[in-house]
Amino acid sequence: MKRIKLIVAYDGTNYHGWQVQLGKATIEGELNKAISSLTKEDIKVIGASRTDAGVHALGNVAVFDTESQIPAEKFSYALNQRLPKDIVIQKSDEVSLNFHPRHCNCSKTYEYTILNRTFPLPEYRNTAYFYYGKLDIEKMRTAGRAFVGEHDFKGFCSAGAQVQTTIRIIYSLEVIKEGELIKIRVNGNGFLYNMVRIIAGTLIEVGRDRIAPDDIAGIISSCDRSKAGATAPAEGLKLMVIEY
Repeated sequence: MKRIKLIVAYDGTNYHGWQVQLGKATIEGELNKAISSLTKEDIKVIGASRTDAGVHALGNVAVFDTESQIPAEKFSYALNQRLPKDIVIQKSDEVSLNFHPRHCNCSKTYEYTILNRTFPLPEYRNTAYFYYGKLDIEKMRTAGRAFVGEHDFKGFCSAGAQVQTTIRIIYSLEVIKEGELIKIRVNGNGFLYNMVRIIAGTLIEVGRDRIAPDDIAGIISSCDRSKAGATAPAEGLKLMVIEY
């Protein structure tokens, strides 16, 4: 028996998120089907991040156990012949049998992309949130600094999260402007349900002058979801990398 780790990139547009759901297309379901077909075993992968419907990834991580004699590094090539074109294995390698993608210390980097212009562009319809109004980038950057550090992010979590603690550490938060694209890049030790999308929605409110940058620290400490911004749409979110 050996454990194989996969680095998985995907366009989440056509999927109901990562986690298997009866009768619905999911990333996990497609992986299970492709690997089981390849190895002739009943395979169920374990994912590092259960991304929501419509959310994308460049570097999500999954593991599975197999008796197959296929070399670990060859799984990526073989699986990419069986997976849909919007799911691609970037790398496969063998890890120890006690490696668990959700129970090991790691940092995750997410990026939220906003297309900020007068009219939308079709090429970004599934990968960026279109916002036509003016956004004050400098105010968004100032507000973003308040999120860095260890905080109780209960106010930045959607209802339904099943976690032991809502305390998380954000190591860095950048607001980057690239032409008509604004990217909010967040790196932390873990994220609550919809946390990055709520942070993005709050920073958009700052950019619109509806929330002052100096108010962010108080919103965080209040642990009151109603004081933060709306949950930004899923299509703008991408899981960039998980580092162990």
